[in-house]
Amino acid sequence: MSDETASPPAPATTARRRRGALTFLRDVVVILLIALVVSFLVKTFVVRSFFIPSASMNDTLLVNDRILVDELTPRFGDYARGDVVVFRDPGGWLPATIKEQRPPLVEATDWVLSLVGLSAPDSDDHLIKRVIGTPGDHVVCCNALGQTEVNGVPLVEPYVKLAPGAAAPSPVPYDITVPAGSLWVLGDNRNSSKDSRFNQDQPGKGFVPIDNVVGRAFLITWPFNRFGAIDFHHDVFAGVPAPESAP
Repeated sequence: MSDETASPPAPATTARRRRGALTFLRDVVVILLIALVVSFLVKTFVVRSFFIPSASMNDTLLVNDRILVDELTPRFGDYARGDVVVFRDPGGWLPATIKEQRPPLVEATDWVLSLVGLSAPDSDDHLIKRVIGTPGDHVVCCNALGQTEVNGVPLVEPYVKLAPGAAAPSPVPYDITVPAGSLWVLGDNRNSSKDSRFNQDQPGKGFVPIDNVVGRAFLITWPFNRFGAIDFHHDVFAGVPAPESAP
C-alpha cells in the first residue's frame, strides 16, 4: 500500500477561483448599487413613504399610520377637491423643533433606509390635509347648519370627525377666495387640526402654495389591518361648480 499525499491546487486553478469570487462580489455590489439608485429615483420622483404624526386627519388616517404618497400623477395634472395631500410647511404652521442628536450609526442607517423609502425621517417636517378649495374657489364657513360652502354649494362631509353628540364641527368663520397657485386645506378632524383656518395670520394667509405640495397620499401600508386605498371622497364635491372667474 503506497503512501500518497494530496498535491496542492495548481496555481492556475487557485487564480481561477479567486477571479470567480471577485467577479461574484463585484456583481453583488453592482446589483445593490443599481437597486439603491432605482429605489432613490422611485422615492424622489414617483412615490414616497410617510408616517402620520398627529390626530389631525382622524379617522381617515390615524397616528403612526404609514402611507404612500404619489409624486408622479400631480406632475401631469391638477389637484382636485377632496385629494389628501402632503406638503412642506408654508411657514409658521409647525412649531420650531430642535432636532434630537442621534448616534452616527443610527443616523447613517436611517439615511440609507430613507433612500429606499423604508424610513421617513422628515415626516415631522410635513403636514397632511384634505384639499377643500382649489385656485379661484370661494370657500366660506359656516352656514346655519355649520357646513362649509364652496362656490355657494354646502358640503356634506362624511369623512369629518365630530365631537361626541355634535352635529357639526366647531365653526371657525372665514370667507376666502383661493389665489392662483394655491390650495385651501382642512383636516378631517376639524376640532383638532391646525390647518388653513388657523394660519390666516401667517404670511401665506392660510393658503398652501402648490409648489410646497409633495404629492397626493393614496395608500395606507401599515398597520396591515388598515391596509387599503385612501378615499378622496370626490363625490362630496361633485355638485360644486367651477369658480366664476379664474384667479
